[in-house]
Amino acid sequence: MKPVVVVTGMNGQLGWELQQLVGSFPSLDFLFTDRSLLDLSNPASIPDFFKNHKAQYVINCAAYTAVDKAETERELAHTINAKAVGVLAATCKEMNATLIHISTDYVFNGMGADGEGKIPYLPDATIDPVNYYGATKAEGEQLAQANNDKTIIVRTSWVYSAHGNNFVKTMLRLMSSRPELNVVADQQGSPTYAADLASALLQIITKHELGTKQYGIYQYSNEGIITWYDFAVAIRDGAGLACEVLPITTDQYPTPAKRPIFSGMDTKAITDDFGIKPKVWKDSLTNCLRLLV
Repeated sequence: MKPVVVVTGMNGQLGWELQQLVGSFPSLDFLFTDRSLLDLSNPASIPDFFKNHKAQYVINCAAYTAVDKAETERELAHTINAKAVGVLAATCKEMNATLIHISTDYVFNGMGADGEGKIPYLPDATIDPVNYYGATKAEGEQLAQANNDKTIIVRTSWVYSAHGNNFVKTMLRLMSSRPELNVVADQQGSPTYAADLASALLQIITKHELGTKQYGIYQYSNEGIITWYDFAVAIRDGAGLACEVLPITTDQYPTPAKRPIFSGMDTKAITDDFGIKPKVWKDSLTNCLRLLV
């Protein structure tokens, strides 16, 4: 029998991209779930779902990702990003299933591994989130590992796709209707094309099936550390738009939730353990823009 892979959050960017890859991984059986099937805002329902749907792997793409709203919708954000993850991990342990849980660069404080915003964070770097969303994701990581020793955490950052709402699609929409646009130029991180991340996750499962049984915390983003301003300029140029992009500071664009100033992550571990080499961010952006422009 083929290993069964249950994917939560099928309607999100990553869940959608995983669905596009099903045909490329015929050795796996997939069950994609949305909130109507598996509702992480109701953690008590999780064990009941898995009584009827056994799995060898669970990829948890579902999350509360509204960073600013999380500052006020704290109970819901905590339930989905932390409490439910703990229940999901414990349920996976009962099934002897591997949990692949998606986390975020926002678990870090934004000062970099050197404290000066110049050296990317290693997977074992101290987590110290600067907003409530990051705090819930950090707790989710801890609960996942505490409740199932067969857990793989994959932190990612600045996710975009041809599907769903994201920075790339927002920039294309605004740049098409405005002569100029202000974009923050003092926050650094790495974009991640969800299609690349989806492929990486299924490569991890394939390697596990072949005997590479590695667990723990990994980090995946496209290669290169840039600012949101750099990203916006590349989107404009790649789409052939004429909008002028103006750099501003974080102070000039206040948000309810504080953002990390530097959240670059070291991705070497996922390359060393699984042979997965992230693509350069500009190449992946080009691939996505082909679908959008």
